[in-house]
Amino acid sequence: MKVTIIGGGGRVGACAAFALQCGGIVRDIQLLDANQAMAEGEALDLFHGTAFAADQRIYAGDYARASDSDLFLITAGLRRKPDESRLDLINRNVSLFNQILDSMKSAGLRRDAVVLVVSNPVDILTQLAVQGLGLPWQQVIGLGTMLDTTRFCSFIADEFDLAPTQVRALVLGEHGDSMVPIWSAAVVNGLPLAGLPQFNPGIQNRIFDRTKTSGAEVIKKKGGAGWAVAMAIREVVHAVALDQNRLLPVSSLQQGLYSIRDVCLSVPTVIGRQGAVAQVEINLWPKEKLALQNSAKALADTWGKVRG
Repeated sequence: MKVTIIGGGGRVGACAAFALQCGGIVRDIQLLDANQAMAEGEALDLFHGTAFAADQRIYAGDYARASDSDLFLITAGLRRKPDESRLDLINRNVSLFNQILDSMKSAGLRRDAVVLVVSNPVDILTQLAVQGLGLPWQQVIGLGTMLDTTRFCSFIADEFDLAPTQVRALVLGEHGDSMVPIWSAAVVNGLPLAGLPQFNPGIQNRIFDRTKTSGAEVIKKKGGAGWAVAMAIREVVHAVALDQNRLLPVSSLQQGLYSIRDVCLSVPTVIGRQGAVAQVEINLWPKEKLALQNSAKALADTWGKVRG
């Protein structure tokens, strides 16, 4: 599989390239960036480690060389400020994102290519990509709440002193202020988390508050996320590359689940070689379903402003 990372000279793009290099599944990794020197420098640095990693081709390129890519990973964009919501980024990032989409179309896309959007606000930009690229909606997905989900699971494990790899929980909805923690589906090694004696509303609130504010905390302390988001990206890319049909909380254009349509946000989604193979409506607590619908309304309002 060939993956082109648009924004490969930036923090998230470079970290994603390293995660994919360590994964050893993707054969070709092309870095593309407006700052050509940065893309070349990152590609060269990664290339130097290939002897100790995997038999891969890692290089800097351009849109013309990207036309045969199996997967486009879009990480380019302006970074969020510590006191700025992801949706506040919209006016600053939409213009840049539309330029990227135009460049992709001009260079040409394979009809079976999958596009994974990471740039924020990811749900809005994913919907722009669905509208602008002319690909089936299933082939255009956003990273969505994958990063929020791994943060959520990690904080649950930390709070209860559990092995992080045994914790499975979901955050759905917007990757942003209206994200929804799905406590009803949280398990540890297959057992309901709610069954633990120390599970209570106070701990729930503390964990979710940490999840919601941790992105801003990372921005404040080091300038922006990199490593965790790269691990989340790798999960999605490998699910596509290996046609794994993995159920993941990624963003895609909604087709009616939970009575939500015509907006991109995260629901449990089967991911394989064709992208979003299926969207799955799992049972939620009534308050979770209502919160998810409210998240969709918030995104629909923003989408209306983008189109208008």
